[in-house]
Amino acid sequence: MRLKNISESEAAERLIKGQINIDLGVAAFGVQSSLPDVQRVFYQLYGDYKLLDEASPADFRVAVQSPQSLRRWYKPQIHFLLDEFVPFLPLPRSQAYPVLEWGMNWCMASHMHRYLLLHGAVLEKDGKAIIFPAPPGSGKSTLTAYLAHSGWRLLSDEMTVINLETGLVHPFVRPICLKNNSIDLVKSWFPEVTISNIARDTNKGDVAHVKPPIASIDNIKQTAQVIAVVLPKYTADVMLDIYSLTKADAFQALSDNAFNDSVLGADGFLALQKLVESTDAVEIHYNDLAEVSAFLNEGQFAP
Repeated sequence: MRLKNISESEAAERLIKGQINIDLGVAAFGVQSSLPDVQRVFYQLYGDYKLLDEASPADFRVAVQSPQSLRRWYKPQIHFLLDEFVPFLPLPRSQAYPVLEWGMNWCMASHMHRYLLLHGAVLEKDGKAIIFPAPPGSGKSTLTAYLAHSGWRLLSDEMTVINLETGLVHPFVRPICLKNNSIDLVKSWFPEVTISNIARDTNKGDVAHVKPPIASIDNIKQTAQVIAVVLPKYTADVMLDIYSLTKADAFQALSDNAFNDSVLGADGFLALQKLVESTDAVEIHYNDLAEVSAFLNEGQFAP
């Protein structure tokens, strides 16, 4: 049963009681919140996801709540919780929903060490996946949203999940986090797409989240072979420049974006090494996503 198969009011009641368990493919999350805006946006963005039975164990049980203090009324704040642990300082109440998404990322990066985890988007077409590792400001999430709604299967916007044994990439399909000007751009490109309300003045600027395509959600268990690593960099005065990376540069780029390679030790190093040896790697400078899409669709990467 999908979340949207129950009413929004019932979903809100279950969220208050912590009785919503969502299957995200590589991990299951139990979610709890009594905040109406969190309940509303969660239902809006996760409506197509499958619910797990309440008795099914969740890998992570998370919550977003107001602290039990006077700050509930004066400049109200919110906490993110993993079980009863509060890993972050409180943030403004207006950022409640983004905090849930960021907290879920933190749970994976800090605790899911069965896999090699990289900060990067992953998209797949025809069974072949491309990793887009990139620092903030590269335009990664804008590119991800564009491709995900242009025929590519979204596996993840923020976190690449690599199987240590097979080298395959596992989906961790979540809403795509857009920032600042990219919000209006995606709305103009894809007016039919569901986008959350905008949270203003976060530490990442203005942010909103885009609902993933249902085809990506329906294939949330389907792994893919990585054939390429593409480092995107938005550059306003460049149409499209493509630079091949050496294996050493590709390894360094992936290592710089790894969450847990040091925790995994030798296993993490070997997984990175195998990934680099089995893929092509390029850096692209661009200002036109249609040009990037055309280049990627040409499929000029070695399988």
